[in-house]
Amino acid sequence: MEQHESSPLRGIKAYKAIYPIIIGLGVVGFMFWREFDVHALEQVHWSVQAAGWLVVALLLMFGRDLGYVWRLMILAEGRLTFGQAFRVVMLWEFTSAITPSAIGGTSVAILYVAKEGISVGRSSAMVMATSFLDEVYFLIMFPLLLLLTGGHELFTFTGKEGGIASGLFWFAILGYSLKAVYVLMLAYGFFINPRGLKWLLLKLFKLPFLRKWKQGAHAAGSEIITSSREFRSKPFRYWLRAFAATFLSWTSRYWVANAILLAFFATSNQFMIFARQLIMWIIMLVSPTPGGSGFSEYVFSQYLGEFIPVSASSLGAVAVVLAFMWRLATYYPYLVIGIVLLPRWMRRHFFSEKSRKR
Repeated sequence: MEQHESSPLRGIKAYKAIYPIIIGLGVVGFMFWREFDVHALEQVHWSVQAAGWLVVALLLMFGRDLGYVWRLMILAEGRLTFGQAFRVVMLWEFTSAITPSAIGGTSVAILYVAKEGISVGRSSAMVMATSFLDEVYFLIMFPLLLLLTGGHELFTFTGKEGGIASGLFWFAILGYSLKAVYVLMLAYGFFINPRGLKWLLLKLFKLPFLRKWKQGAHAAGSEIITSSREFRSKPFRYWLRAFAATFLSWTSRYWVANAILLAFFATSNQFMIFARQLIMWIIMLVSPTPGGSGFSEYVFSQYLGEFIPVSASSLGAVAVVLAFMWRLATYYPYLVIGIVLLPRWMRRHFFSEKSRKR
């Protein structure tokens, strides 16, 4: 048991927060140096209205975190207080912020939940459920937004047609297909035949190019079996409330960029800005940098730049400034909170436990 609990945290160190900060600031600095135009910066006017919209952006981020906390409390069915769920969410966000986007922190999240007094089996079920609900949100919203906005505008950068638009579209379709397969597999494992899904996973990961992840597949299969016992008896209302919390969290997150743009410009087509952030999230999933640092700022400036009503010569510099503000609201706070929380959490749950055993 000690090995199970300690191993996920081997690579999670508070000091590693410095890496995404350096990467992010480095990319922003380079982009700003390349695009620098003192006259362009004069178009970013600070005013009472700007301050008001920036406060709205922060409130939306609070809504995002509130949705995550509410969801954990629903899934825990009274076993977590608001404070405990908030601590788990902040530590989970910190872990995600200092690891590459494609890796995530599921195993560590299970440990965070378990250390709040939830059994390991139920902790696994809760974390698997959050992943399932996140993907269901995406599966519902992507075709809905595609229907309401149209594919061409959603996937085309300013002044760049054809290949780029087509490439983004098929990249998103591939991502959607993979997520759909993942959700169907989880649903099958949760509600129909968990042991059959574990058997299928083990067979699949015997393939030569997947064999090195066989142990992880075995663990995932065991977690699905445990989760199935937890979820089969849950009423529809339980899942509806959990999805409502998921909807609040993700939707609040996507509206942050809208608020930041409205702080300085009378931007139009707010719904398209919201919709494009869903595509941005898909793109950022493949980022090799911790938390998408650097890569996210670039994607923001390129993908939402056309909604900034300034001249073409000023657009680059203004977009970089707004991208940095966006990351200040949506990313860097979790690094700061994690740096404060993680050492205290480690001392409380590991070092104090060792001293008591002695």
